[in-house]
Amino acid sequence: MKKILIVDDERIMLRIATKILSRDYETICAASGEEAIELFEQERPDLVLSDLIMPGIDGYELHRRLQEKSSEPVPIVFMSTDDSDESESKGFLVGAADYIRKPLKAEVLLRRVKNVLDKLEEIRGLTAAANLDMMTGLLNKTSAQREVGKLCSSSQGVLMLLDLDNFKLVNDLYGHAMGDKILTRFAELIKGMIRSTDVAGRLGGDEFVAFCQSVHDEKVIFNKASFLNRQLIISAKNFMGEEMNLPLGTSVGAVFVPNEGRDFDSLMKKADKALYKVKHHGKHGCAFFGDDIAAEAERRTIYETQLLLDERNHESGAFFVDFDKFKAIYQFAARLNENSHGSAQFLRLTLDTADDNARDEFPEVLIKNLRRRDCVTQFGRNQFLLLLNDLPREFIQTVEQKISAAWQSRQLGGSIIFEASKSI
Repeated sequence: MKKILIVDDERIMLRIATKILSRDYETICAASGEEAIELFEQERPDLVLSDLIMPGIDGYELHRRLQEKSSEPVPIVFMSTDDSDESESKGFLVGAADYIRKPLKAEVLLRRVKNVLDKLEEIRGLTAAANLDMMTGLLNKTSAQREVGKLCSSSQGVLMLLDLDNFKLVNDLYGHAMGDKILTRFAELIKGMIRSTDVAGRLGGDEFVAFCQSVHDEKVIFNKASFLNRQLIISAKNFMGEEMNLPLGTSVGAVFVPNEGRDFDSLMKKADKALYKVKHHGKHGCAFFGDDIAAEAERRTIYETQLLLDERNHESGAFFVDFDKFKAIYQFAARLNENSHGSAQFLRLTLDTADDNARDEFPEVLIKNLRRRDCVTQFGRNQFLLLLNDLPREFIQTVEQKISAAWQSRQLGGSIIFEASKSI
């Protein structure tokens, strides 16, 4: 029920206004401006209905003082026996939501109050919508930066940068609709790990920010990161099936406030440096700015000796690697093609068969009928992922036909379903 603070130095007017409004609203009464200021701070009403002419603090001065104490506009409706246009104009000029003349008429007062409250609800709804990220329901980038910035300047706690690990693979392998589901679920998990006094928002893409107030122990944040990683995998398998083996997770870079300062931009840079450490030490974890992390090992590339040793084939045909190595090669190929405008194709296919012997022989068919520059991995029991480097998209069908013909020549039964292809 909406709460209305009624202010009038005449007791009879307080009783009349209360009788009219109390059926639809919760009412609080103040017999002076001083009493109204005290009650306003205690009750935080949705609307103030105030007499304009009062001894001591009049309606104009009351509105000014209430506005000074509030970070948001204070909706006030003035009541007065003065029926001059000048008085009404001044009321609106100082920010009144409406102006009602005495003596009060029940139907007029109820209608005016309802109109003001309805408009306030509409404005608040529009304001909230403008502040939110439409997909996740978290604060959008602008609002998140503003609200987290306020907390950084005035509160103690931890600023966190959160990044979804390997999220691009979800879009590439399962489509953008599934990617949206993962993003939405991740936002729900973030909401579940913070309290009502904390703030969280989406910076864009798969990047998020949060501020947890009054947290002084690193273990609290490490536990939150662990919770997110654990629940994200559970949710992903619920969405994509138990055979889902994408290395999804979240990396968290954190910084203590005000230990590392209060300037939002510099704190974000420090949190980003901590996030960078996590990303380059296995992901799916948390690091604080200033932590002593072991010296980084030399960066591995897709041309590491280990990759070559782990290939099933050593002489000719495509690389056949496990999924983690396929992911690394895919990421390298995507970066290479982005920078050099090269041409690479991603292809997903399923061998539709229950014959274990057929499944065992199928990888060999792929290896022998693709080029040395191509890469293959098994994804689940019957699915396979292909990365075809330096191949124009118009040749995809040729590759599919070649694989299908080679498989049919084995006469092992089962059919090949080419499910998705994409240029990277």
